[in-house]
Amino acid sequence: MIDTNVYLSRWPTRRLPGDAAPALVEKLRTNGVTRAWAGSFDALLHRDIGGVNSRLAAECQQHGDGLLIPFGTVNPLLSDWKEDLRRCHEVHKMPGIRLHPNYHGYKFSEPAVVNLLEDAAKRNLIVQIAVRMEDPRTQHRLLTVEDVDPTPLVELLPKFPKLRVQLLNGLNVLRPDALDKLIAAGQVFVEIAALEGIGGIANLLQHVPLDRVLFGSHFPFFAWESAALKLQESELAEVQRTAIERGNAQSLVRP
Repeated sequence: MIDTNVYLSRWPTRRLPGDAAPALVEKLRTNGVTRAWAGSFDALLHRDIGGVNSRLAAECQQHGDGLLIPFGTVNPLLSDWKEDLRRCHEVHKMPGIRLHPNYHGYKFSEPAVVNLLEDAAKRNLIVQIAVRMEDPRTQHRLLTVEDVDPTPLVELLPKFPKLRVQLLNGLNVLRPDALDKLIAAGQVFVEIAALEGIGGIANLLQHVPLDRVLFGSHFPFFAWESAALKLQESELAEVQRTAIERGNAQSLVRP
């Protein structure tokens, strides 16, 4: 199984079960995860993005014996974002980056963001976009952050046909019609961590092609078992289950 949505380090406002790398790796491995695409909670509020990415890469290398695959962060509003992107790709050998537009304070319509997407496409990097990190109802009053609005990507993505974008924690935020437009606009993928409702995956497949759906848990912020139960309670053929659990993610990480 490949989990495309986990985080290392600590959530800013509280401790989470499994927020230490050894415990996180043990949890994932016990549940059959062989690869986990990992970002860092530090990326949300730390100004030194280069330092965050270096620590993330080092921790992934130190723990898990290849299980953890680092996805660094780039903030296009910072003057040295091009160097951060270069280091993610060339130094840390990351297959992709993870963006947090709401915490970093930018919209997809801004020129710097367009330049970032263009550069990521040229480098053949996957771009993960965290649509939501925490339910607004539980946010600390000093850290209230709106959900990301990815709908401007409908106009942007046709400009970058080779760009692969994965939306994280977005399925309980996006309306079905907005999701349909995003899927049609380019190579847009989703994961199931925030999917809600009985038969959620079966319903999702009415809007999203099977090869665009990946497994993700948002662990340790969410209980890992929550994502696994979504697979168990949905009536899926074996080929569908295999594609979501690992096949689609394997295809997405290509040379």
